[in-house]
Amino acid sequence: MKIISIKTFNGRNIYSHKPVIHMLLDLEELSGKTTLDFIDFNNRLLSLFPNLIEHHCGIGKFGGFVERIKEGTYFGHVVEHLILELQVIAGYEVFFGKTRVKEAPYIYNIVAEYENEQVAIECSKQAVNIVESIINDENVELDKIIDHINRIKDRFELGPSSKAIFLEARKRGIPVRRLGNDSILELGYGKYSRLVQAALTDSTSGISIDIACNKQITKQLLMENNIPIPHGDVANTVDEALDIARFIGYPVVLKPLDGNQGKGVVLNINSPEELEDNYHISAKHSRSVLVERYIKGRDYRVLVVNDKVCAVAERRAPEVVGDGIHTIRELVDIENKSDLRGYGHEKPQTKIKLDNVALNYLGKNNLTEFSIPQAGQVVRLRENGNISTGGSAIECTKLIHPDNAKLAVAAAKVIGLDIAGIDMATEDISKPITQCGGAIIEVNAVPGLRMHLYPTIGNSINVASDILDFFYPKGTPYSVPIVAITGTNGKTTTTRLISHSLSLSGNKVGMTTSSGIYINNKCILEGDNTGPLSTRNILSSKEIDVAVLEVARGGIVRKGLGYDLADVGLVTNIGDDHIGLDGIESIEDLAFAKSLVLEAVKSDGYSIINADDKMAEYLIDRASGNIILFSKTHENAILVKHINEGKIGLFIENGNIYIFDNFEKTKLIDLNSIPITFNGILECNIENVLAASSVLYGLGESLSAIRKGLNTFKSDLSMNPGRFNIFDLENIKVMIDYGHNIGGYEEVGKFISKLSVLRAVGVIGVPGDRTDEQIYNIGVKCAEIFSKVYIKEDSDLRGRAPGEVANILYNGLVSANYNPDNIKIILSEVDALRTAISEAKNGDFITFFYEELDPAIDLVNELQKEQINKSSMALIS
Repeated sequence: MKIISIKTFNGRNIYSHKPVIHMLLDLEELSGKTTLDFIDFNNRLLSLFPNLIEHHCGIGKFGGFVERIKEGTYFGHVVEHLILELQVIAGYEVFFGKTRVKEAPYIYNIVAEYENEQVAIECSKQAVNIVESIINDENVELDKIIDHINRIKDRFELGPSSKAIFLEARKRGIPVRRLGNDSILELGYGKYSRLVQAALTDSTSGISIDIACNKQITKQLLMENNIPIPHGDVANTVDEALDIARFIGYPVVLKPLDGNQGKGVVLNINSPEELEDNYHISAKHSRSVLVERYIKGRDYRVLVVNDKVCAVAERRAPEVVGDGIHTIRELVDIENKSDLRGYGHEKPQTKIKLDNVALNYLGKNNLTEFSIPQAGQVVRLRENGNISTGGSAIECTKLIHPDNAKLAVAAAKVIGLDIAGIDMATEDISKPITQCGGAIIEVNAVPGLRMHLYPTIGNSINVASDILDFFYPKGTPYSVPIVAITGTNGKTTTTRLISHSLSLSGNKVGMTTSSGIYINNKCILEGDNTGPLSTRNILSSKEIDVAVLEVARGGIVRKGLGYDLADVGLVTNIGDDHIGLDGIESIEDLAFAKSLVLEAVKSDGYSIINADDKMAEYLIDRASGNIILFSKTHENAILVKHINEGKIGLFIENGNIYIFDNFEKTKLIDLNSIPITFNGILECNIENVLAASSVLYGLGESLSAIRKGLNTFKSDLSMNPGRFNIFDLENIKVMIDYGHNIGGYEEVGKFISKLSVLRAVGVIGVPGDRTDEQIYNIGVKCAEIFSKVYIKEDSDLRGRAPGEVANILYNGLVSANYNPDNIKIILSEVDALRTAISEAKNGDFITFFYEELDPAIDLVNELQKEQINKSSMALIS
């Protein structure tokens, strides 16, 4: 077997609404063979993976997959289930998988659900290797494979704190995604989007973080606000540290001035000699060392979120229990093998470190790492209980005294932190620290959440919920309205019309289109931006109040959606464009792919569907939320049934657009007052107006606001560039449009027929990724529309040879008995347009179907200037 490709879909996609991995697998010599063709394959597989019995498979019952392999199933199917099972062994709850033939009989599409992208990729590779090893009667070292997968999991898994926030956001329906392979999360969309990494949020100021990192400044501010702190000062040398300790009195604590996570902290130093021996431990982490009076008592961490104490934990130093056999070093190694312990913040607890601080502490107690404690003897390994050095935690939130809680909140405010970890030292957190000699030891700007989420003793506190309550208090939005538009024709014009109308209502609109990304009518990135990356670009912008997204077929099929759920989803129509690309073999395949936009609509949102489209009923069956239908006639049977049920529909009657909602009919506007319909004769733009009006109505825009948008949107370069833009050049007209399929050419033909032009001239071309039949049929159609034709080609041939598309168009024209003398092939797009204009007769109407808009506009502008100059010279003469 050979893996041809592996790719991941991390959002809603045509295979699933969950993240999936997609593998293209060549079975090679295993083509046509089943699990029964290899003796003992099934037994070896099930001995390695006995839990495959739990896989229901397509049979839909316990043991379903095992039944299939015993009957004999193809190996692509086996690989699919192993991908899932390996992930389950790694601790993930994944269930969905699918295997289908791509090219019979040997190339397979394999899809499997995943939670961790890197783990899923590795599981996919290992699944293929395992199947081949069993077939070749080779040893499968499953323990090593699982260990390897787990190491990848540990490396790429979200940390416990960020994962808790991620899962809480999912539970609340808040859009959330991970940025890269770190633990940074993006929550929400648009102006409501937020960034968070564990307890560090995008609202935490850099100055506040710097202050919290500087322990001396922190102490100064706390002291000035009457918050109890331990006495002390900053030393830059051992001698200075000895002087400070002599002044404040022993025992003392040494801390790096700008350290964190307890690194380099030495507690309970009782003599000058001990201080001299330990000073270098702190100095290694910072140029300056803070020398403080040691506060006896227990070590507590108080988590403050938005002026509220959310959790309290007592931190205890790491320890091991002797068995009379193993050394302290060996006992630590045994404890560190626990599944609960990992490196850094990857697991609920951190591996215990036997560093210099720990070894010195053991030495103070007449022990070394090689000492063998008696059975049952508890050996404490360091003074401080930081979780990052292997400490444990006891949940004690309900025990904190109200006065202590007030002091913790006050300390966070003084430093300017919305989220803070306040470290308190006191004998009993249930008593005011002001009365029992306690103090606030530190203020942490980026407090770890693990001790509250996974305490060693006590119940977990859902501090992730408190953080999300801070971001999004109950009843507040977490997303701007999202509109997603797909279809074969009219997407860009409809997107622009909706965005224009919404901007007139005072909204800052983020828009993605085939011509670029726009924020508040300003282009921030030119080019075709109709895929998920462009969508995420827009939705990450804090500037926008609403997102209007043109969503193309290519992005849907190859990468899925770039958003979670839309408020309104629209499919303008389904044509046979792009059939033959990316596995789209029929119009039903195309409708299936584009219907994802309707499936990904909120339950209280709206799916907008063209009732005149031949795939309307199919789309209705797949749509989510409420459905709004539109039609160019009030007699459309699907529409009539829909509105007779009291549902929303928009339609044309007697030259007017009407809205039918809850059995009530309301006139919206007459077509003649909408500029882009050209007095009601441009049918495709009438459809686009109906679609846009339906979307705006679904968004809750007032009728007056919808009318204003329709009345003021024009087919010019400023509002709708490249779509039915008409220019005057002396005694001819040039129309520039982006007709790139048979539907687009048909609409242009119907429009020209209503203009009563003297002669219609076409400068035509078709993208090279269309089928020969599609290109040929456009040539046939052009024979009906144009009296003279100039054939050009796109600069991007999309896999075609130069002149190939032009020849197919030519053959289509002449097959329709078109006079070859009226055809010219000029492959350069601009040269073809220039020639058509130079050879034009008075009254000609030239239609130019462009690939690149700007060069065409530059040429027209150049010719218009020449015309103006000629006129000026004529007047002078």
